[in-house]
Amino acid sequence: MQALWMLAAAFFFATMAVCVKFASVHFNSAELVFYRGLLGMLFMWALARTRGVTLATRYPGMHMWRSLVGVISLGAWFYAIAHLPLATAMTLNYMSSVWIATFLVGGALLMGLLPARGQASAGSISSQGPLVLTVITGFIGVVMMLRPTIEQNQAFAGLIGLMSGLLAAFAYMQVMALARVGEPETRTVFYFAVGSAIAGGLGMLVAGISEWHWKPALWLLPLGVLASLGQLCMTRAYSMAKTRSATLVVANLQYSGIVFGAIYSLVLFGDHVPLLGWAGMALIVASGIAATVLRARAAPGAPAEEH
Repeated sequence: MQALWMLAAAFFFATMAVCVKFASVHFNSAELVFYRGLLGMLFMWALARTRGVTLATRYPGMHMWRSLVGVISLGAWFYAIAHLPLATAMTLNYMSSVWIATFLVGGALLMGLLPARGQASAGSISSQGPLVLTVITGFIGVVMMLRPTIEQNQAFAGLIGLMSGLLAAFAYMQVMALARVGEPETRTVFYFAVGSAIAGGLGMLVAGISEWHWKPALWLLPLGVLASLGQLCMTRAYSMAKTRSATLVVANLQYSGIVFGAIYSLVLFGDHVPLLGWAGMALIVASGIAATVLRARAAPGAPAEEH
C-alpha cells in the first residue's frame, strides 16, 4: 500500500508541474510561487484544524531557513519548467539525491576524515568509492541532458533547473532536521507555504503583476492543492513503510515522477528530447536510486525526504 501512496505523490507532483507549464505562459515565476504558497497555506491550515495540529512552533529559525532555500528552489524549478521540456525540468529537480551524496563525500573530506598512516577510514575516497561513482555518474547524466538544451539556446534555463535540484537538497536536509526535533509534517508544509506566499509577493513587486484573465488563472487553482496532496501522500507512504527494504522501495518510487513528467511532456506539449537527453535522464535516475540505497546503508535510521 505504501508503494501506491508514493506513486500517487509522484503523480500529483508531475500534474502540478503541468499546471505550472500552462500557467507560465501568462504568469511569471514570482506569481506562480505566490499563488502556490497562498493556496497551499489555506489548504494546510484547514487540514491542521481538521487533525487538531497546532501551528505554533518552537523552531521558527529552522522553518525560516527551510522556507528560504525551499522557495528559491521552487522558483528556480518553475522557471525551468517554463523554459525547458517538462521531462528535462523534472529530472534536473530530482538531482537532489545526487547532490546530497555529493555533500556527504565532500563533507567527509573537508572534515579531515582521510585515512591516517596509510589506512582507510570510513570517510576516505577508497571506502566511499561506490558513492563517488554514483555522484560522477549523475553529473555525466547532467552533461548529456544539458547538451541538447545548449544547442537549443536553453543553457541558462538548464543551469537554473540544475540549481533547483541543488537547493532542494539543502531543503530536504532541513526537513530531516525538523523531523528529528519532532515537528509534524503538517506544520512544516504549512510554514513552507507561508514562506512561498511571502517570497512570491515580494518577487511580484520586482517582476511585476501580469494582466489578469480568468481562463488562464484557472491553472493557478490546482498548484497549492496538488503540491500539498503530493507532500501528504509522500508522508503517508514513508509512515507506512515499517522496514528498511520497504522504505527503500518507497524512496526509489519517487522517481516515477520523472516517468509521469516524460509522458506529460510528450503527450501534452509535444516536447522533443533527443536520444542523448533521454540517456542522460536514465543515468540521473539510476544514480539517484543508487545514492538513496547507499545513504540508507550508511544511516538506515535517517528520516525520509520531502519533495
